[in-house]
Amino acid sequence: MSDEWITAQAAIERLGVRPQTLYAYVSRGRVQVRADPDDPRRSLYRAVDLAALIERRTRGRKRSEVAAGAIAWGEPVMDSAITTIVGGRLFYRGRDAAVLAETETLEAVARLLWSAQSHPCQPRPLQAMPAGALKARAFSLLASRAASDRPALGRQAAALGLEAEDLLDAVSEAVAGVSGGGAIHLRLAVAWGVDANGADLIRRALVLLADHEFNASTFAARVAASTGASLAACALAGLATLTGPLHGGAAAGVAALLADAARDGAQVAVAARLAEGRPIPGFGHPLYPDGDPRALALLGRFTPAAAAQSLSAAVHEATGAAPNIDFALAAMTQAISAPADAPFALFATARVAGWIAHALEQGAAGVLIRPRARYVGPQPELIALSS
Repeated sequence: MSDEWITAQAAIERLGVRPQTLYAYVSRGRVQVRADPDDPRRSLYRAVDLAALIERRTRGRKRSEVAAGAIAWGEPVMDSAITTIVGGRLFYRGRDAAVLAETETLEAVARLLWSAQSHPCQPRPLQAMPAGALKARAFSLLASRAASDRPALGRQAAALGLEAEDLLDAVSEAVAGVSGGGAIHLRLAVAWGVDANGADLIRRALVLLADHEFNASTFAARVAASTGASLAACALAGLATLTGPLHGGAAAGVAALLADAARDGAQVAVAARLAEGRPIPGFGHPLYPDGDPRALALLGRFTPAAAAQSLSAAVHEATGAAPNIDFALAAMTQAISAPADAPFALFATARVAGWIAHALEQGAAGVLIRPRARYVGPQPELIALSS
């Protein structure tokens, strides 16, 4: 069976699932896929991977296995009143993120996530930003504040609220590389030299990216918050985690695929990825088997370049997967002629609002996050103590 590859329809029937569920398994890396050598437009699925999924579903699971599985897209493990995903939609404290993106700014959504009233921030004096790329500026700002800001443990909510607004404002300036007043999306628009339509797309993207439940960077921020660390330290933990290519750096992979599609043609670029058994970045999402609503909300507000449209059509034809937010950000970056690192800049700026919200919630809970490890190393050498 290890060398057997079957069609999508056969795989769906063998698993007894919908097509979207099969594509979700592929996007999670649980089922390997490759192009059919007799028809590159068609995909084949590895039978041994399907058998492993079926076995896992049918056999009983120990408590330790359930706990381990919960870490990777598994069952919810902690309570939160901030963000949830229901029916393929994303909600911030019960309000649809896509609806909020129609009218709201990141600042307004941040206050919603923090469950806080607006606090008037003191005007920030004009000052030069640290030299270097935006990642370096953001890390420099957060590292400096993490080293000097007071721990959040035991402080009043009002004081933390003021600090939260100041921190979001400071990070947005560092990412944009410009100092001064104005809405965050307008600062980024000025820094990138985009027009009013581009500025509105930036605003929408920031709102849609503000939070996404217990993703990797948010969980890192909550772990830091559970120790009583400062809000800046929690955001620094989140930012460090965000840099990974499987998280906030995913848009770079989409940009590379777009370049391949522009050079070789979309169908050739997609077929090559599938033939090598590599996942296709920017498409499919484990939490949205029917399509990422954030991508839909953003892609519906501009016309992607021809290469991006062709790539989306080719991926859908080959795998049935819909674009996710990483593809939407990469396509938007092209459309408004923003810098190549704009997707990460938008992720980092927006997600600070979510990291702060989770840091505040975790701090209020007063519980240290400290899971146990299931040891699988060499047998410990037990030495009997003499009486």
